[in-house]
Amino acid sequence: QVQLVESGGGLVQAGTSLRLSCAASGRSFSSNAMGWFRQAPGKEREFVAGIRRTASNTDYADSVKGRFTISRDNAKNTVYLRMNSLKPEDTALYYCAVFTTYASSWSVGSIAYWGQGTQVTVSS
Repeated sequence: QVQLVESGGGLVQAGTSLRLSCAASGRSFSSNAMGWFRQAPGKEREFVAGIRRTASNTDYADSVKGRFTISRDNAKNTVYLRMNSLKPEDTALYYCAVFTTYASSWSVGSIAYWGQGTQVTVSS
């Protein structure tokens, strides 16, 4: 059974950093793109960052570009999201995601598996 377990969320002040981790189990996802989405109250779930099986191939939402860094460790079946210079508008429930094998976009419709989410709250 596939499981994605996120950790590392919390309550922090604006300007500080957090690192989220997502450990996958049940099968290897070294051939799949992985990513992070987030959903704030009353808003739709949105793409934050994605990383293809080649770790150098990454993409980010404009709102986090230059502040967030996604990385992966295929040996540990784990993906990370380093979040620097956090802002109150980054407050959301952050979800780890595994994309389908031939996903061609970073859209919600291309997700094969979701984690349960980890809350990030940034106070001003």
